[in-house]
Amino acid sequence: MRKIIHIDMDAFFASVEQRDFPETRNKPVAVGGSEERGVVSAASYEARKFGVRSAMPGSRAKELCPELIFMRPRFDVYKQVSEQIHTVFRRYTDQIEPLSFDEAYLDVTENKMGITSATFVAQSIKNDIQELTELTASAGVSYNKFLAKMASDMDKPNGLYVIEPKDAKAFIDQLPIEKFHGVGKTTAPKLQELGIWKGKDLRRFSEKDLQHYFGKTGLYLFQIVQGQDDRPVQSNRDRKSIGVENTLAQNVQDETELWEIATKILRNLTKRQEKSDRKGRTLTFKIRYSDFSTFSKSKTVDYDLVELDDFMNEGVQLFNHFIPLDRPVRLIGFSISGFNRDTPEETQLSIF
Repeated sequence: MRKIIHIDMDAFFASVEQRDFPETRNKPVAVGGSEERGVVSAASYEARKFGVRSAMPGSRAKELCPELIFMRPRFDVYKQVSEQIHTVFRRYTDQIEPLSFDEAYLDVTENKMGITSATFVAQSIKNDIQELTELTASAGVSYNKFLAKMASDMDKPNGLYVIEPKDAKAFIDQLPIEKFHGVGKTTAPKLQELGIWKGKDLRRFSEKDLQHYFGKTGLYLFQIVQGQDDRPVQSNRDRKSIGVENTLAQNVQDETELWEIATKILRNLTKRQEKSDRKGRTLTFKIRYSDFSTFSKSKTVDYDLVELDDFMNEGVQLFNHFIPLDRPVRLIGFSISGFNRDTPEETQLSIF
């Protein structure tokens, strides 16, 4: 039976800021956004007590927590710390599947230390990370990725939670359906409409019924509620897209001004793709208006987008889809996907 660990750093961006700026320690901190505008990228645990969350408008966060300290993101620093964390992972295993800067799956079934207890490995990794970075991590340990992921959320911050095979059914039965990894804001209400509020409710439905209601997601739900998840830890997990976006200092409704901003984003995107040594064929434009409504438009071409002129020519067509502007804009962005002639798909841009 496999031994899987899910490591999740505690309030990573905010914790790095509190570490590097001692005057912010034990105080509510938000990374990203501002008192007037922008979106919170991360919040410290002190800020979360007031209801401040990631993806929340900065103005709303300030309403909830008047003492909130806004910090400008330093992604170069977060990346450096993330690399330090991965050096710790590699002491124990090469089977590492990174999910983001601060989160990863590790398969320690056969680890470099020859340690038989995955719980002991997880605790050792947590200790090593704290010693190296002065930051804490939470860990979940189980026999598959789904349960390891769920376990890491159970005892935050600085927690270690283990779900053994004999305890899996009881754990899943009491787990609220909206907390199931893979159940999003759209699927959860649909499940609840069917009277499915916890794992034990989901267990009453057959595979056929769940596939009828939810398609492929239904098969996934049926399997995980039985405690089945055969997905391997993929150490060569590919990045699906590269994106650049910009939350504007002031809302913009002038189309010329907005296109000037868009061209700068396209230049940065071209450079990032070049550094990645990958070539994509699907370009996506994202726009968010002042009322926070968000739209995107994608275009797939039959050649590799490489040169800046290629990005500009295709980017202006996507941009023009939203012209004339009928309201002010607060954010725009572009992303490139469809690498290696993969089947293209519309992708969600990230703050990176």
